[in-house]
Amino acid sequence: MCVVVIKTRINPFDCTIHNVESVISYVSSKAGPPLGSSDPIAGAIGLLRPRTEVYPDFSAAGPWALRFDAYEYVRIGGVDRGECWLVFEDGSEPVRLREGDLFLLVNPPAYRLASSLTAEPLPARALGDSAAADADFGLCGGQFWFDEANATLLIDVLPRLVHVKAGDRRNEQLAQVAQLLSTEVKNRTVGSSLVLDHLVQILFVHVLRAHVDQTDHPVGWLGALCDDGVGAALRALHADVSHRWSLPELAGIARMSRSAFAAAFKKQLGAAPGEYLIQWRMNLARDALRRNTRSISDLAVATGYESESAFSTAFRRVVGSSPKQYRDATGDRTART
Repeated sequence: MCVVVIKTRINPFDCTIHNVESVISYVSSKAGPPLGSSDPIAGAIGLLRPRTEVYPDFSAAGPWALRFDAYEYVRIGGVDRGECWLVFEDGSEPVRLREGDLFLLVNPPAYRLASSLTAEPLPARALGDSAAADADFGLCGGQFWFDEANATLLIDVLPRLVHVKAGDRRNEQLAQVAQLLSTEVKNRTVGSSLVLDHLVQILFVHVLRAHVDQTDHPVGWLGALCDDGVGAALRALHADVSHRWSLPELAGIARMSRSAFAAAFKKQLGAAPGEYLIQWRMNLARDALRRNTRSISDLAVATGYESESAFSTAFRRVVGSSPKQYRDATGDRTART
């Protein structure tokens, strides 16, 4: 089991870019709304198109246990009263959750939340019917599911469990959001569904921040953002995906030699800067085509290609179909769902 405990160098949620003048000059020279985002994490979450489901508050007294089936995406929860065990059914070491703790589960196997390790579990659907008059335990939370085409953007860079303890200095804001969530669930009124949806997403971002602050070396692009050099270049690249970035330009923003930057970038992100840029451009293009928000010719310009033909060739090489075929196929699926 991977439970994170952290020391930070750079918080990637702070998108200050070193050598920022060069980045501003690129961005300000572009006409029209940009396709990229100067905040890579916001950009990635935007591509995920998160949809949320908020649980009814669960309360219990005495011995109790709930069993949750394996889940493909992300679940989040907060203990607002009492303590419980989190037990993964793959044999991992149980984790004790205490009052005020928050947790994020990423692609978890089947697991239990229980008052004791020996309590017989009920199916988690019992959450909908739980209300103990003399409760000594309380839980709030929800779950996310994402656009399948981009779900790995986040799932691949997070551990199975992010555990933010009540005593953690970062927990104060988290606890406030969790309390708002719990109160809104109890007092459902006009607009509650919208409020709950946003509160769960805010809680999600705060837990991500805590994970970044707690982890010495987060993996993938999330880890790269914690690096002073590579992270600066990565933020610049995300801020202007239409620019024809060169290795010397990115290395200059990172304040590294070309060879050192290329090696560090590939080690942290698993691809050379040019390859990563193409993949990210195609992620953005797929999202725009699925939602039919831009014409193919507009996408070609927005992703830095000289012509629609050049864009289509790159898209086919990465995705396996032409932009038009992809748009038509995903549009048909969307219409059926």
